[in-house]
Parts: sequence; structure tokens; C-alpha cells
Amino acid sequence: MTNGVRLGFDERRNQRFLAWAIVVVFVLGILAFIAKGADQPADPYVKPVAGAAAAVGAAPVATVPAVTVAPRRTPVQGFGEVAFRVATGPELCALLARTNQQQAQGLMNRTDLAGHVGMLFVFTTDTNETFYMRKTPMPLSIAWFDASGRFVSATDMTPCADRPDCPTYAATRAYRYALEVPRGGLGSLGVGPGSTITVGSGC
Repeated sequence: MTNGVRLGFDERRNQRFLAWAIVVVFVLGILAFIAKGADQPADPYVKPVAGAAAAVGAAPVATVPAVTVAPRRTPVQGFGEVAFRVATGPELCALLARTNQQQAQGLMNRTDLAGHVGMLFVFTTDTNETFYMRKTPMPLSIAWFDASGRFVSATDMTPCADRPDCPTYAATRAYRYALEVPRGGLGSLGVGPGSTITVGSGC
């Protein structure tokens, strides 16, 4: 009996010792974590990956789609297509208005651009021709460029009903090219003071 009692006592003592050891290790771990600050990350909630843009002082990174799909273009009866660039930007495709008939028609009665960024008017010589928005339901912005492709001026144009007194819009000086796009779209193409345009062939 004496040996059995002693054995039970020793087992209970060992169990108590093990339990205290676990508690001590746990408490020391918590204290060490608090003292070190979880390696002191810049963000107390998420530690950035080394070299990532989330590092301290790095500028926010805009979300960029993995794939950019250009709108599907469809032919517009009576008009061709022309490729052009603004400065060193990407090649863009516009409807081409080169003949007198095409230039007189412009975007009259159209409610979309059939997947093109706009309509480019190409003149054979410098001109001061004015534009108007008669029977043109889309609000537009227009930019004029000289024979060297340098920006001349730009303005917004408001739709006008089928009436003879629609307002006209003029460049500040003679120009060779005129680019019409949906209103407000010039800036996204990089068109503005100091910009240049390079006109190519078909898209």
C-alpha cells in the first residue's frame, strides 16, 4: 500500500508541474509577442511582403485590368477608317471624313461611333471651316490640329435640332485636321495644349 500511495502522489505532482510549465511558457510567449510587436510591421494588421508596393512610403498602385479589350469596330456606310496617334500614345482608330460629302455629313443622326474613338476630318489644305451640330444627337468635343499635327484649339459642342440657326464652332486659327470625340473624351486621349497628332493610313 505504501508504494501505491507514493506512486499516486508522484503522478499528481508531475501533472501539476507540467500544467504550470505550460502556463509559464504560454505567458512568456505572449509577453515576448507584445514586447517585440510582431516584428513591428508598418501596418499593425498586415505585414507587407518585402519589396511589395505596400511598403512604407510607396505610392498607391492603381488597379489595372489584366487584359484591355478594344471595342469591336463595325463599318459605317459612306466612311472609311484612319489610324492616328496622339503624341507617343497607342495607335487609335477613327472614322475618316475626307471628302466634301463625308465632311458635310459628319456624325449627323448617329448615336454611337461603331467602336471607333471618334471621327477625324482630314483637309487637303489649311482651312478655317466652322463646324455645327445640326441633327447631331451626341454631345461632342472637337480638337483642331495644324498641318504639322500641332494642337490648335478645342471646344465642346452641344447637340442641335434640325434648324438653320444652330451655333457654329471655329478653331482659333487655320487648321488641317479636326478630331471629334464624345464630349469630355479629349483628355483621356492626351489631347490638349502642346499635344500633337500623327495621322496614318487605315486601321
